[in-house]
Amino acid sequence: MSLLDFARGPAIHASLIILVAGILLRLVGVLALTRGADLSRPRDAFGNFKGYRTVFSRFWPSSEFTTATIYQTAMAYVFHLAALLVVVGIVPHIEFITSLTGFSWPGLPNWLGVAMGTLALGSLIALIIRRLSHPAVYNSTVGDYITWAIVALPLVTGLMAFAHVGPRYETMLALHILSAALLFAYMPFSKLMHAFWFIFSRAQSGLAYAHKGVRI
Repeated sequence: MSLLDFARGPAIHASLIILVAGILLRLVGVLALTRGADLSRPRDAFGNFKGYRTVFSRFWPSSEFTTATIYQTAMAYVFHLAALLVVVGIVPHIEFITSLTGFSWPGLPNWLGVAMGTLALGSLIALIIRRLSHPAVYNSTVGDYITWAIVALPLVTGLMAFAHVGPRYETMLALHILSAALLFAYMPFSKLMHAFWFIFSRAQSGLAYAHKGVRI
């Protein structure tokens, strides 16, 4: 079995199994936590509704914090949106998703896919530079930098494979798939779980503050 066959077969499929199983395990673990009886009535009659509304109303910082956080907020949005377009918009990615789900849709032009990949990588680099230049603000750990590298690897290897830079194309493509497999397997056990946690954490915060009559 060649490296590319291994990457396309056992590696990527095993990583997807770990991804799905890990996410479900962690979500079930949190949702199954015992909760005490709600002994306090919300001061706001619509507290529950407003609590869940915070899932969507906190996508941008409050005006008091906009100036201090505009750089990382803007870069984070650029990265997430560009990376999402890369994942679901590039033709080879769509073909892979189609092989798993049967669903298909038109892909982005090659130039736009490359532009989005470059934009995602550039914003990720901008974020790590910010983190490195303000250590007291972020209080980063080794795990934070490992996570950054694991997220960056699929973008770097994907762009290199497309541009035919580095090893022969088949080897570079295998490395790209393996880096994506590493990302999938790593996600459920790292801070990258925020892609799923944010719904529950924001809703819980909103419900807690609604009980206190806080405007949310």
